[in-house]
Amino acid sequence: MSDESRVRVTHTDLESAILRERPSLSGTELARSAEISTEQAKRLWRALGFPEHADDVVAYLPSDAQAISTLLGVMAGGVLDDDLAVNMTRALGQTMARLAEWEVTALVQRVEQLHETGAAGAEGAEGGVPGSRVGSALQLVEELSEPFEELLIYAWRRHLAAAAARIEALAADDEDLHTVELTVGFADIVGFTALSNTLTEERIGDLVELFEMRCADVVAAQRGRVIKSIGDSVLFVNDDPLSAYDTAEGIINVIGRDPRMPDVRVGLASGSVVLRLGDVFGPPVNMAARLTNVARRNRIITDEATSRLLPEDQFETRRMAARPVRGFGIVEPVAVRRH
Repeated sequence: MSDESRVRVTHTDLESAILRERPSLSGTELARSAEISTEQAKRLWRALGFPEHADDVVAYLPSDAQAISTLLGVMAGGVLDDDLAVNMTRALGQTMARLAEWEVTALVQRVEQLHETGAAGAEGAEGGVPGSRVGSALQLVEELSEPFEELLIYAWRRHLAAAAARIEALAADDEDLHTVELTVGFADIVGFTALSNTLTEERIGDLVELFEMRCADVVAAQRGRVIKSIGDSVLFVNDDPLSAYDTAEGIINVIGRDPRMPDVRVGLASGSVVLRLGDVFGPPVNMAARLTNVARRNRIITDEATSRLLPEDQFETRRMAARPVRGFGIVEPVAVRRH
């Protein structure tokens, strides 16, 4: 069969393969199907992180209407009120958007490999064209969608169970379920802006990916949680200062001690933080971030609260010169290291 006679795979085909259906509803029809006003439908659609369309534009799927109806059913049952439903929908949308971007970015290299070898279409995606990038992407979608969806649900349930266990522990101590005592850690790459000016875009991407991956592995090994990654920095939490120090030390070992990687700085601060929508807020979070500006390369700096909580027989602490810290006034950071 000649290339001209083949049915070429388009970006629309790729989108349809992922969504498994094509748009068939306008905004008005979507709202009518879910038995809500167009403004209510738009509010939930925005919460998911998608742009609005004019009411008469056919841009929605039957599954979009079903998803909204499912959410409305939960709300009607009294499990969620309107504001909580929108907040949870927004958190879901933001999380899935980042996961999708991460997944697609990670798969780009594999798509290029398939494109160069002409693997897609020859024996892969139906109707594909050998060497077509979209055909290669379609092949990956067909092969990965179902197993990845199963993995997604599995991982969500495991993390849900872990989060519920943490909340149960708070309830057992009669504590505020939204406020908890934690040690917050902030690790960032030294001189990332200047460094990024000397690297290719591909090298910058590889560096950030490796940094985040290694940090995540260390945090998980110490039973902590990565709250978020912000390019050249990672925010994490641990239940106690000793585990947080071990986390910080581990990050320095796998990043700063590797001659192929840049240096890092880590700040630790302890105290009461507010848990909200998967994020943490409060003075310890801000303090940990500020302390990284004080720390020397491949060193750990803590606030006074953290240094007091570390076992004296295991650690050597040294007060640093008092200095102004934005938002906190004059602060005496503490350099900490193991005996």
